[in-house]
Amino acid sequence: MEETLQKILDDYKKNNGNIITILQDIEKNFGFIPEYAVNWISKKLDIPASRFFGCATFYSQFHLRHRGKNIVTVCRGTACHVKGSERLINRLLMELDIPRDEDTTADLKFTVEKVNCIGACGIAPVTILNNEVHGKITLDKLMKEIKKIKAGE
Repeated sequence: MEETLQKILDDYKKNNGNIITILQDIEKNFGFIPEYAVNWISKKLDIPASRFFGCATFYSQFHLRHRGKNIVTVCRGTACHVKGSERLINRLLMELDIPRDEDTTADLKFTVEKVNCIGACGIAPVTILNNEVHGKITLDKLMKEIKKIKAGE
């Protein structure tokens, strides 16, 4: 890990990077932002780790925990909520055997993201399966898509 972090640090210095570019490089290399990586970089640059964690928790592009290979994003905005997004989320968690306080399967094959709004209210409820938008999704359609993904692995 330290070899990769050193390369990230060298690139930061060479290209006059910033905290966000460092976090992007860490996420790109590890799939998430490990606490150890932040602390290591923080010490090397003499920048408080809190500044890194502040950015990482502010921007939704960063993740502090492992994520699954397949990302299922479910909108919880008003239109989607009214049209049953909570039922979709509950069924997904049950189908994928994800505990209520978690978002990723133990085998790291799936992550269920709950977002406040996707901005596609006209086609609510909306899910995004591995970057593919599915509007007016029903429970049956969603479960068929999940089974397709599972079968393809």
